[in-house]
Amino acid sequence: MNWFDKIIPPKIKTGARIGKRGVPEGLWNKCAACQAVLYAVELRHGLQVCPKCNHHMRLGAHQRLQAFLDADSLQYLAEGVTPLDMLKFRDRKRYRERLSEAKKTSAASEALLAAHGTLQGAPVTAVAFEFRFMGGSMGSVVGERFVRAANYSAQHRQPLVCFSASGGARMQEALFSLMQMAKTTAAITRLRERAIPYISVLTDPTMGGVSASLAMLGDIIIGEPNALVGFAGPRVIEQTVRETLPEGFQRTEFQLEHGAIDMIVDRRALRDAIAGLLATLGFSGVEAPAPALESLDASEASGAAPAASEPSEPQ
Repeated sequence: MNWFDKIIPPKIKTGARIGKRGVPEGLWNKCAACQAVLYAVELRHGLQVCPKCNHHMRLGAHQRLQAFLDADSLQYLAEGVTPLDMLKFRDRKRYRERLSEAKKTSAASEALLAAHGTLQGAPVTAVAFEFRFMGGSMGSVVGERFVRAANYSAQHRQPLVCFSASGGARMQEALFSLMQMAKTTAAITRLRERAIPYISVLTDPTMGGVSASLAMLGDIIIGEPNALVGFAGPRVIEQTVRETLPEGFQRTEFQLEHGAIDMIVDRRALRDAIAGLLATLGFSGVEAPAPALESLDASEASGAAPAASEPSEPQ
């Protein structure tokens, strides 16, 4: 307390504070595209889509799965599979420290969450990347969870839907991370052999090893509006090919125009769009009898995931 505060009578000091209110944090958000100030609750109900300019902001994996699957039907898969620092990797920080920080900031156990439930009554399996967890990078646990979700789809004859949002491979896992590209591709091939649909939804951003593998292998590939999709960044590509690239060449609109994806769907219409596609493919709310399938043992699912812990039963 300074000398001026001491000489001010108590009533005056109290009166000076009347009507002084602080704005609670997290009540308002600003759209990165149009700079409109938006009410956070309204934005949350609109799945993080700006009502002014239709800009699709990034959406967390938990909220993505809860909004996509029917209410009270969501059950997570492979949550007991968690990352380990097998290489004892260290850059500016230890890998295990980065994992601990990522769990706190993202409220997720890894960069990919797997679940099963129903979509308008139709049984489906869904996986979603959490970009806030180390940029959605694909490590051995991400690959393992994806494979286990694909195996669950095969065993129960359910379509698999993947929402990608990743910066690519996880450098802290080196070769183990790169091996997940082959591992997830093999799982998708097994689904295709059993005539089980795999729908890939590309969100902002989908880059690197994820775009070079599981993201672009869908039987149907859907992009969200203006999502960044590619392998390397535009600056790296320009330096490599030494040519000026067309504007927006890594956005979903450009990809659709050149045949790389099948359609662009507004996030708020994804449930209806995917449910309609699955019904057309014969996977509606009435579950078809599953044909006899050979058992998928643990060795088929494990692949190259030495960083994964012991599996847990699906919840």
